[in-house]
Amino acid sequence: MPNTSDSPLADYTGLRDVELRKSLEAEHGLFIAEGEKVIRRAVAAGYPVRSVLLTRRWTDSLADLLDGLGDRVHVVDDDAMEAIAGFPVHRGALAAMERRELPAVTEILNGATTFGAACGDALGAASRAASGAVPEDLSGGAGRGPRRVLVLEDLVDHGNVGAIFRCAAALGVGAVVLSPRCADPLYRRSVKVSMGAVFAIPYARMTNWYDGLAELRTAGFQTLALTPDQSVTPMDGVAMAGRVALLLGSEGDGLSSRWLHEADEPVCIPMSPAAMGLGVDSLNVVAAAAIACHALMRETAVPAPARRP
Repeated sequence: MPNTSDSPLADYTGLRDVELRKSLEAEHGLFIAEGEKVIRRAVAAGYPVRSVLLTRRWTDSLADLLDGLGDRVHVVDDDAMEAIAGFPVHRGALAAMERRELPAVTEILNGATTFGAACGDALGAASRAASGAVPEDLSGGAGRGPRRVLVLEDLVDHGNVGAIFRCAAALGVGAVVLSPRCADPLYRRSVKVSMGAVFAIPYARMTNWYDGLAELRTAGFQTLALTPDQSVTPMDGVAMAGRVALLLGSEGDGLSSRWLHEADEPVCIPMSPAAMGLGVDSLNVVAAAAIACHALMRETAVPAPARRP
C-alpha cells in the first residue's frame, strides 16, 4: 500500500478500517463521498470539496464538478485506487468533503436551518407523489420546523443508519434526531447506502440521552415509541394531527426501557398471526422504519382492525 500519511491522498487511506476512519475523520473534519451521484448530492447540499480521487474513465462525466479544483483532483489507475482505499472502488470516484458544524436539536426542531434542502426535494418528490401519503406541509420548512421527525436511539450499524435516512428522506420526514451513541450518518458506508439521502434531510445529535426527549416535548411533539409488542396500538390507529416524533431503537434490543416509559404512546406494526405462530415476530429495523415512516406521514387515524380475543 502506498505511504499516504503526508500526501494529498491521506484522506483516502484505509477506508474499510472503521476505527482508523473514525479518528481520522473526526481529527480532520472530513467525510468521504463515493460515486458520481453521491458526490454530486454532497456538493448540491453545500459541502465543500477537499479533493477528488478518481480513475480516468470518470473524468468526463465529472468534468463540470472537477473544473476549478486544480491540483485537488487526483487521477489514478484501478490498482492504485484499490491500494489507497483498501478495497476495489467499483464506482470509480471518491471525494473528500469538509464536514459542517451540526445544528443543535432545538435548531432542527424549530426549523432554524435549511440543511439538506438543495437535494431533498429531488430525492423525495417522486416517492411522495407516487404514494400519495405525504401532504407537502408535514415536513415543515425553514422557520416553521418539521412536523414529522424520526428519533434514533443507539443504532450502531452504519448501513442501517444510512438506509433509514433514505427511507425518511424519500417519504418526506422532516428531520432526524440521533442519540449520542448513534452511528455517524456521514461515515462512508452510511452515505453510500443512503444514496446521498443523508444530505437531503436535516439532522442533529443529542448531547444528553437521559433527558433527550424533553426537547421534543418542549417543542410540542407527540412521541410514539415503536415496539414489536403486538398488544399496543397499531401505528395506523393513532391520531397524528400535530407534531409527531417516532422513536426507533437499536438493532438488537430495541428502545431502552426509559424511552419506552417516557414516550407518549407505544405503537407497533401489526404482524401476521400466521407468521408469529412460526416464530417470525418482528422486522429488522430498516424494514420497520420504512413501514413506520409511511404510516407517520399522514394526518388522520385509520380505524384499527378488531383484535381476536
